[in-house]
Amino acid sequence: MVTIVDYGMGNLGSIVNMFKKINVQAKITKDINEIEKADKILLPGVGAFDAAMSKIKESGFTQVLDYKAKEQKVPVLGICLGMQLLTDSSEEGVLPGLGWIPAKTIKFNFTKESGLKVPHMGWNLVKENRPSKLTIDFEEESRFYFVHSYYVKCENDENSILKTNYGLTFDSAIQKDNIFGAQFHPEKSHKFGMKLLKNFEAI
Repeated sequence: MVTIVDYGMGNLGSIVNMFKKINVQAKITKDINEIEKADKILLPGVGAFDAAMSKIKESGFTQVLDYKAKEQKVPVLGICLGMQLLTDSSEEGVLPGLGWIPAKTIKFNFTKESGLKVPHMGWNLVKENRPSKLTIDFEEESRFYFVHSYYVKCENDENSILKTNYGLTFDSAIQKDNIFGAQFHPEKSHKFGMKLLKNFEAI
């Protein structure tokens, strides 16, 4: 069972539907007691960094999430904004992140001459940086659907498991021990997203 944390900022319905497609049990909850019992946690997120961190704090989730991730070491997956929340900080706001993976979230800043638009939106390839249980048996040309204006840069390259190029090379999936993040939307990424979520369920 994958427990999807509902703190008020996430595309929850489509995530649950994707889990149904791959025959994985998943439930959405705002109940701290349910999160305390979880054996796998998914942290979604769509929107602004500070608003998300504020909602997590206001919901009383910070302590239980810290305990589950750092003490009990249950597998945790942050997706899109949920991955950025795993980092220390974001240029999008002033509040600290959860700080579970040493990394910073940085704004894409391209010149007009580059022809690159922000947000980075659409399908893009990922390249393995190091092996991970999250990416076992990925196809060589795995591609995922992205929508983001900020990207993650790990302090330690060992925490980067996938990289993607969009004007620069950024960390598109990250890991530290039991904590994983994916910048793209697996729930919008068809067979590639299904594979990643199946891998997460199997961890």
